[in-house]
Amino acid sequence: MPVSKSKAKSPAVGGVDKQNIHNLIEWEDRARELLPQMAYDYFAGGANDEESVKRNRQIYNEILIRPRMLCDVSTRDLSVKVLGQEISMPLLIAPTAFHGLAHAGGEVETARAAKAVNTIMTLSTLSNHSLEDVAQAAPHHMWFQLYVYKDREITKELVSRAAAAGYKAIVVTVDSPILGRRERDLRNCFHLPDHLCAVNLLGHGLAAIGKADNHSGLAAHIASLYDTSLSWESLKWIVSISKLPVLVKGILRADDALMALEHGARGIIVSNHGGRQIDTCVSPLEALPEIARALEGRQAEIELLMDGGIRRGNDIFKALALGAKAVMLGRPIIWALATGGGEAVIQCLTMLKQELELTMALSGCSTPRDITPDLLKLPLHMRSN
Repeated sequence: MPVSKSKAKSPAVGGVDKQNIHNLIEWEDRARELLPQMAYDYFAGGANDEESVKRNRQIYNEILIRPRMLCDVSTRDLSVKVLGQEISMPLLIAPTAFHGLAHAGGEVETARAAKAVNTIMTLSTLSNHSLEDVAQAAPHHMWFQLYVYKDREITKELVSRAAAAGYKAIVVTVDSPILGRRERDLRNCFHLPDHLCAVNLLGHGLAAIGKADNHSGLAAHIASLYDTSLSWESLKWIVSISKLPVLVKGILRADDALMALEHGARGIIVSNHGGRQIDTCVSPLEALPEIARALEGRQAEIELLMDGGIRRGNDIFKALALGAKAVMLGRPIIWALATGGGEAVIQCLTMLKQELELTMALSGCSTPRDITPDLLKLPLHMRSN
């Protein structure tokens, strides 16, 4: 049963009232009613004053669309290829931890939704269902997100397990050698309830995310276990031990993107961790154009993706126009999952796809390849010299 049953005010899984949810903001409103405060704050919160979280959203409204007219858009195709795999739309599911806080089916429900709409889910190291169980739910639709531990044998084992289970890529998160100061979690003394754990770490005795007095249990976990010496040589090592292509998540600078390419990365995910690490940080959408220019002409070598603040099809359109091959969606997946399980996640993804298709058609674009920078009017601080 969903974790939030005692507070439930909306239909159960399979009974989401589609007529009453018209956009992703309304999914969050519904989830806020359903989730326990600690769980909602964990997913919604950001670093310090949460200015980065706000900025990730605000920047989309500062960019205007300049549509083309009298283009034949009678036939439209939103499919793209990422790392050689064709998916139905330029929208993937970003890695987020602890789906079990939102729904008992957790990551398995989310993975089934990804398969149903033919896209890719990236499973967090800190999932509540094992990477093997989740892979079985959505074969050929899974990437695995990796945190690097001080004990490199743990890291090697996770990479090996992901390859054996059929994951198609490794996504290395590089912006979290330590956890950002998330004051909502501090107030709530964030921890996992007794029936949940970071199950992928069970074999190492590291699965519990317990209570820490006047502190976040997750922050304590990360402070004691994550490798703060992570460097470009570490990335090179991960590439060397992986049978799978490696993407680097958390890049916000062109020079770092080029360094990732030099050290063997096959993909860059422009991200500021949903505003959860550094407050008053540049938003991914602001960082994207510089990185896209730096990688221009090298698309055969590396994929360029982005996450952060996506809530509308217009947002995806703007990210694609600024150089992303596709975007990744984080928090809204959790809000849908909490509201109606996997069926609601399918509805959420489908809603965004429909919004993107509408924006494309009204802007004279039949495919994502037609979405070019000249379709946008940028604020002054984002215009290249």
